[in-house]
Amino acid sequence: MGKIAIQLYSVREHTANDFLGTLSKLGEMGYEAVQFAGFFDTPADELKKVMDEAGLVAAGSHMPFESLVGDQLTASLEYNRTIGNDLIICPILPEEYREDEAAYYRGAEALNEIGEKCRQAGFTFAYHNHDMEFIDLGNGKRGFDILFEETDHENVKMELDCYWATYASVDPLQTIHAYDDIVVSLHIKDMTVEDGKKRSIEIGKGSLDIKSLWETGEAAGVKWFVIEQEQFDGDPLDSARENVVQLKALVR
Repeated sequence: MGKIAIQLYSVREHTANDFLGTLSKLGEMGYEAVQFAGFFDTPADELKKVMDEAGLVAAGSHMPFESLVGDQLTASLEYNRTIGNDLIICPILPEEYREDEAAYYRGAEALNEIGEKCRQAGFTFAYHNHDMEFIDLGNGKRGFDILFEETDHENVKMELDCYWATYASVDPLQTIHAYDDIVVSLHIKDMTVEDGKKRSIEIGKGSLDIKSLWETGEAAGVKWFVIEQEQFDGDPLDSARENVVQLKALVR
């Protein structure tokens, strides 16, 4: 069975002020794992100690593209190895790789190179989508298609953000089916529409079929179901607590 994690970008105000203390609170809420979005200059061994004390494991790290190239990649992998994380995720490509169809082909080449180095070092490498990868580039081709068709599936896996796929009018369930051999992680966040604009909201308060996403992900062998939320009406930590309770009630 896949495990429930939280993408720490969801509680970014709290982690910026008290990174390690926030991790402890998330462990107390019942999260099994955390997915990192920065380490706030925390020594790796100190972070691992707090994770162990909180009963948390790593569900991947979102690493900026620049930290995945050249000598920076070696340092990034060593840090993640120390904290027990073996899933490296590129959260977004630099704009120079998203400008047009040719740029996406260059982006695929760059991702494949990073992924090969990660694999050789014992890590899994994945790419995380937003909505822009689903834009038609003019000939029926989308950046999303290029990135995952032009990379070696041994080197580049997928973290499908189900919210951003839905935002772009793409069915995440169909996408999981189509790429069930490489989807290693799903971002789970609910969606509502306010004043004609789509926004994220706590699980169970929106329109996404979260239970079907879980069941389809489970059938595809997805390892991590990562709760994420970006807009809030109150304290993000309160939303984090509500989200884990609601997701567990839905799927267990």
